[in-house]
Amino acid sequence: MTITDAPVVETRPGRRNGVTVLLWLLLVPGLAWTVFRLSGWEPGRLIQLMAFTPYVAIGSLIPALLALICRRWAAGVVAALVVAVLAACVVPRALPDLDRGPGKGVALRVMTANLLLGGADTNEIVRLVREHDVAVLALQEFSPKAEARLAAAGLGELLPHHELAAEPGATGSGLYSRFPLADPGSRRNGGQFMQTFGTIRPPGAAAVVVESVHPLAPAAPEAFGAWRTDLANEPRSDGDNPRRILLGDFNATLDHGALRELIAHGYRDAADTVGKGWIGTWGPYDGDLIPPVIIDHVLVDEQIGVRDVSVHGVKDSDHRSVVAELTLPAAS
Repeated sequence: MTITDAPVVETRPGRRNGVTVLLWLLLVPGLAWTVFRLSGWEPGRLIQLMAFTPYVAIGSLIPALLALICRRWAAGVVAALVVAVLAACVVPRALPDLDRGPGKGVALRVMTANLLLGGADTNEIVRLVREHDVAVLALQEFSPKAEARLAAAGLGELLPHHELAAEPGATGSGLYSRFPLADPGSRRNGGQFMQTFGTIRPPGAAAVVVESVHPLAPAAPEAFGAWRTDLANEPRSDGDNPRRILLGDFNATLDHGALRELIAHGYRDAADTVGKGWIGTWGPYDGDLIPPVIIDHVLVDEQIGVRDVSVHGVKDSDHRSVVAELTLPAAS
C-alpha cells in the first residue's frame, strides 16, 4: 500500500458537535457570572457566591484554553471576553493606583480586627498595636470579657481614649484611640450590630470621623435584606459630609455591588489603592474549609492618602487584622 492509499481519518460530526456543546456549557457559568458582576445584581445566595469572583476569574481561563486547543473560534471569542472582563474587575486590586491620595500631611496608622465572639487572643491584638504604632483601633464582635482582657494586656496605656459598646456574642463594637474622641457614640444598625464612632484631630491634622463598621453577614436568606440595608446606611464621605474613615468587618468584598456603591460616595479602599487587594482576611483562618476572601476593609475619604496596608493573623479569630498607614490632610 502506498502513502496515497492510506485511509483518511476524519473527525466524526457527532463527536465534533459534542465537544462544541460541552465548551458552550462550560462557558455558561462564567458568562452568567460576568453579567451579574457587571450589573451589581446579586439575587439570593449569589450574594455569598460573589465573594469568590477572583477564583471564578482564574477558572474562566479553562474554557478559553480548551476552545483554543479545540479550535472552536466562536466559543473562544466569548470565552476570551469573559476572561477579559473578569480580569478587569479583579486584577487592578493587585496593582498600586497612580492616585493614592495626598502624599503630604499627618501620618496616621489605623487597625481593624474582628475578635470572633470576643475569643481572639487580646495579647496579640495589643502586640500588633504596639509594633505597628497604631493610633486608632476598631474592634468587632467585642465582648465584655475581651474588653477586660485588653485592659489587662495594657491597651489603655497605648490608646487611652475609647468609645466602647461591648456585648456578649457577635454584636459588640469597640473604638480605641491615641487622641481624644470628640462627639463619641455608638449606634445599632439594622442587623443589630453595634458600631462605635468618634472624631479625632491629631496634632496638625484636620478632623476626621472614624467608625468601627460591622454590617450583618449575609449568612442566610433571612439576612440578605438587612445586609443590603446595613451597607446602604453606612455614612457617606462625599458632598457636605465630614471626612471619614470606615474600618471593620464589612461582610462584603469589592465584587459586591452594595460595597462598591458605598465606596463611590467619597471613599477609596486602602488595600485596593496600594495593590494589596488580594490578601485574604476571612475564610480558613480558624480551620474552616473556605478559600480566603477579603471582607475586612479600611475605607478612607478621597482627601486622605494611603501609604501602605498590611494584613496579620490573630490567634483564635477567623479574621485577620488589617493595618493601614494613612496621610491625613493638614489642618487649614
